[in-house]
Amino acid sequence: MISGIRIRGEEKMEFKAAMFAAAVVAVLLSSPSPALAQKKSPPAAPSPVSLPPSLAPAPAPAPHYVDLAELLSVAGPFHTFLNYLEKTNVIETFQSQANKTKEGVTIFVPKDSAFAAIKQSTFSNLTGDQLKTLLLYHAFPKFYSLAEFKNLSELNPVNTFAGAPYTLNLTDDMGTISVQSMWSRPKISSSVYATRPVAVYALNKVLLPMQIFSKDPPAAARRTRRAPRAASAPASSMAW
Repeated sequence: MISGIRIRGEEKMEFKAAMFAAAVVAVLLSSPSPALAQKKSPPAAPSPVSLPPSLAPAPAPAPHYVDLAELLSVAGPFHTFLNYLEKTNVIETFQSQANKTKEGVTIFVPKDSAFAAIKQSTFSNLTGDQLKTLLLYHAFPKFYSLAEFKNLSELNPVNTFAGAPYTLNLTDDMGTISVQSMWSRPKISSSVYATRPVAVYALNKVLLPMQIFSKDPPAAARRTRRAPRAASAPASSMAW
């Protein structure tokens, strides 16, 4: 009788153990595995990367302002050309082109000696519009460095600031640049200023377009020194 009770007790213990094991298995099956949980969870968004102020791109520098009147007044001498620019307000046109456009400006400036070599009435007899056009004829509405003139010469004739039909022909002979108009073919004698957006080149002659001058303007009269007169001999006294 006692042995029968023991057998039943052992059966109950085995039954409880089996039930407990089944419960543990059920719990394990119902909970997701760590690998599955990692797959189901969305990836974390990357945190934004901010550059320190020292590594941030610097803004493009503004173009350097060039005062053309001041530049021409201290260089040269270009006093005659500058006087005409201010008289006709063409200086304001060039200044606006230089500092308010992306193209810039290229100006050919004759020296004072170039104007002095031509008869003075040649320019004083021009109308206001003709004088203004003559000055605009001495510029391109775009910046050109000396290195760019070689390619620019292949586009001859080149329109000036005065517009068509006021054009110039450029030649580059082994680095010597000539600017040809109808009645003159000056060479660029020096580069006065050539930093974008302004280029100023000195000429040894004035550019003379055919549309304003129907013939070659006369040269200024050369001043020649007169030989000093010989002193007259004193009158000889007459003996009475």
